[in-house]
Amino acid sequence: MIFDIIVLSALRSSPAHGYELKRRVQRPSFAALSNNSLYPALHRFEKSGAVTHAVTAQDGRPSRKVYTITELGRGLFHDLISTLPAALAGNEEEFLIRLGFFDEVSSGDRAAILAARAAALDEKIAQVGALVETRPERDGTDWPSVSMEHLLSTLHHERDWVTGLMNDEEITVHVD
Repeated sequence: MIFDIIVLSALRSSPAHGYELKRRVQRPSFAALSNNSLYPALHRFEKSGAVTHAVTAQDGRPSRKVYTITELGRGLFHDLISTLPAALAGNEEEFLIRLGFFDEVSSGDRAAILAARAAALDEKIAQVGALVETRPERDGTDWPSVSMEHLLSTLHHERDWVTGLMNDEEITVHVD
């Protein structure tokens, strides 16, 4: 879903042709956008009515399609940023892209997104913690344990951060 959010977001600012869209959505934390992923997505958006296109002529060059987001596309974008399915809540980029649009979603939707991320982090903490506890003792530096301890520390740090965001939003999640 992150890809859909990024493309629709880029079209919200102004219509664009494919190359311009690729340039707009290049971000350091995301995988490079290829024509093999962009154009099928634009075609899918057109089919659903989320995007339209107009062909524009260019002097001495082939004409090109300029894509425009529709009201349906704006609604789809809002729906995408307002939810974080449990299956995606463990993906950091899926969470962070939605967090970046928190000023556009309701308090209730922010609460649900933060709760989904907290639950995903709690699950990861439990999984990694169980692995750390079951590792046999080794002589010398136990590099697998070193890496798992670091991961566990990172997960706890992010969970504390999410808890802080939830407190800012006055959200409580009960963990059994």
